[in-house]
Amino acid sequence: MTGAEWSQWTRDQAARIRRTPETVTPVIEPPEVDPASDVHVWDTWLLRDRHGQVATVDGWRVLFSLTAPADLLPGKRHDVAEIRYFYSRDGREWHNGGVVFEEGALGQRQWAGSAVYLDGDLYLYYTAAGDGDAEELTYSQRIAVAHGGTVETSTEGVHIAGPFRHEVLLEPDGEFYEREDQSRGMIYTFRDPWFFIDPATGETTLLFEANVPVPEGSDACGGDPHQQEFNGCVGHAVSPEGDPLAWDLRPPILDSVCVNQELERPHVVVAGGRYYLFVSSHMHTFAPGLEGYDALYGFVADSLRGAYRPLNGSGLVVTNPANAPFQAYSWMAFPHRDEVLVQSFFNYYDFAGQSLDEIADLPVFEQRRRFGGTLGPTVRLGVAGEETRIRGTLAHWHIPTAEETLPAPEHSGVTPAMLAAADGPDVDVRTRWSRTY
Repeated sequence: MTGAEWSQWTRDQAARIRRTPETVTPVIEPPEVDPASDVHVWDTWLLRDRHGQVATVDGWRVLFSLTAPADLLPGKRHDVAEIRYFYSRDGREWHNGGVVFEEGALGQRQWAGSAVYLDGDLYLYYTAAGDGDAEELTYSQRIAVAHGGTVETSTEGVHIAGPFRHEVLLEPDGEFYEREDQSRGMIYTFRDPWFFIDPATGETTLLFEANVPVPEGSDACGGDPHQQEFNGCVGHAVSPEGDPLAWDLRPPILDSVCVNQELERPHVVVAGGRYYLFVSSHMHTFAPGLEGYDALYGFVADSLRGAYRPLNGSGLVVTNPANAPFQAYSWMAFPHRDEVLVQSFFNYYDFAGQSLDEIADLPVFEQRRRFGGTLGPTVRLGVAGEETRIRGTLAHWHIPTAEETLPAPEHSGVTPAMLAAADGPDVDVRTRWSRTY
């Protein structure tokens, strides 16, 4: 089903997607030093506090990543993914803390999620992928949480210790969110839980990636059965009592029926009283007749539930250059002072094919050589009103501390149109984006 009660990313909006100087990052080169050279690193999320800020625990910052052994063929990494943690004092030099869950994690492997530090308690939300007791690899997906572990610190570093208690929190209901047995599309999704406390209402929520059921014979997409297979959405659950372990499903806040199959890793940044909803998506998950990129896409609304409008008219916020279209993926935005920063992982570089499927046709040596498997440069993003602009980049693995002063941005990040769309006097907005960090 699709509903007028939530926002939609329409084909007309997505048809406006174009690379522009404001949305394209520079070509990425490998880092001089990789703090995790013994593992592949991809989807990554930061430990946050209840206010959505990057948490600092006794002077340490912590991030979590999906990882796999570095000697594994990169294309097989999703089949054995496990969550590791890294820690840093200065946001530049990161140390590998090891695997988070030594035992007890749900599913055959764990996919992306989020982590929150609430009054000294650690909650790690993740995707339990596959049936744990199945002999063959399966692709069921459930939203789970691990809790009960501790974050232990010393002058030397951070140790995340168990035991953890693991619970399944949410499964698709078949009404708002497609079950695996209902799926007729290219990909089935019910994953990527992202914890968020709405600063305006105090409501405790989870966002997640899912699909909206579109029955065969539906008149959606003008009745085109192939376009109907592209039915991604941003799901929404609420904890009525604010209990991080008890959730009720709610309708989606946005869908992309007839547009895109995967709205991965949804998350929100609140800035200037507006809610900026970000998702990652792939070139190959756009519906027939649309041309998109591996990119960060975004939408803006005046409240968490919408109505959402696509940023920059089309939704495109950050993408790779045409000569390196798959060099980065899985972007995650977070606030830093008056800026929005965006981290991602270094994916396949030195590769300008038409599809990631072509990677499998390369010799094994080339598949390994062209996979970054580490964090990419952090992107500095100017955000004002309904427009965004890339202002420059920081180094690989650079997640600035709250006290860190950043260099003057490479680009102002503000256009006259952005100023006109922003709230308040022009002078306030100009000051916000011209200040040196």
